[in-house]
Amino acid sequence: MKKHSTLFIGLDTHKDTIAVAYATDSRTDPVTYVGAIGTQHYAIRKMVRQFESRHPGCQLQFVYEAGPCGYWLYRLLSSWDYPCFVVAPSMIPKKPGQQVKTDKRDCMQLAQLLRNGDIDPIYVPEPEDEAIRDLSRARETAMWDLKNAKSQLKAFLLRQDIRYTGSANWSAAHIRWLSELVMPTPSQNTVFREMLYTIVERHKRLERLDNELTYQVRRWRFYPLVKAVQALRGVQLLVATCVVAELGDLQRFDNPRKLMAYVGLTPSERSSGSRRRIGPLTCAGNKRARRMLIEAAHAYRYPAKISRLLQQRQEDLPKAIVEKAWEAQARLCRRYRTLMQRGKHRNVVVAAIARELVGHIWAIAREVVIAKPDPRLML
Repeated sequence: MKKHSTLFIGLDTHKDTIAVAYATDSRTDPVTYVGAIGTQHYAIRKMVRQFESRHPGCQLQFVYEAGPCGYWLYRLLSSWDYPCFVVAPSMIPKKPGQQVKTDKRDCMQLAQLLRNGDIDPIYVPEPEDEAIRDLSRARETAMWDLKNAKSQLKAFLLRQDIRYTGSANWSAAHIRWLSELVMPTPSQNTVFREMLYTIVERHKRLERLDNELTYQVRRWRFYPLVKAVQALRGVQLLVATCVVAELGDLQRFDNPRKLMAYVGLTPSERSSGSRRRIGPLTCAGNKRARRMLIEAAHAYRYPAKISRLLQQRQEDLPKAIVEKAWEAQARLCRRYRTLMQRGKHRNVVVAAIARELVGHIWAIAREVVIAKPDPRLML
């Protein structure tokens, strides 16, 4: 029996089952399908021991697709000192004519791709980093829920031909005006009161999440980076936290162009021969970080200056970071005006500013020392 040095194991993970297949390090050997196992830790441990007993002295390497099950399997196998790779489903090559997709085929394809070296693993955040990211996403979800509740209430009042004549919606005067309203019928009044109560509750929910996020971020190992990034104009605590939590360790990128492409702010290209075609943004990667960067880029439509709030955010920061932030602001404000004078569409200008902004964020991240993750949080 031929001995192999490495065994490549593909896992197709689901809520209750995991399909398993493996491939040896010999390209001529076919991929073998093992079957489906449970998602319990003892079932996974049993599967690993079976591979070790049937292939003694073989190094085991695992791979599975990123999905709703998260990274617990990666962390479990890594805690047992087994190499594990997580790959994005969008980065797995697929044949155009392939119309059959099953768990068996998926895990066999993963094992074969890992053996051939055709898989680019994704960045897996540390548990404490993922916890801050979950908190940031929960805060964003609460904000959208509040906006939806407000839109539903405004639409309900418009159907009743009830219009607010004040200067600003959802101000203190507007809230007092809403509290004094009485609908024409008892049924409609019940609907109105429930909608108003929902808005009040979602306001409180958003406030609780804001307070918790502010407290937890200050204890986070990436807080020095979050604080340093706030030296940039338009990047306050929520924007900085969301960008850092979504992108993770920015020092893993060799140059800023890779980071720009990672957040999908680079233009697509369809070139052939001497013909070069530049298309719209790729919009690949993390959409939350991209949206925050575009939101921050709107601040550069005004002339460069150091406001009182920006000066407060730059206090206690190293001089090198403050200087980089001012250079970034002067350049981006000037570039915003230049592109607008050329007749570019505002959205195109904002995307260009956001692309350069993430490059300046990368430069600031190179100046910040990040602590190592806490091993006690690992599985």
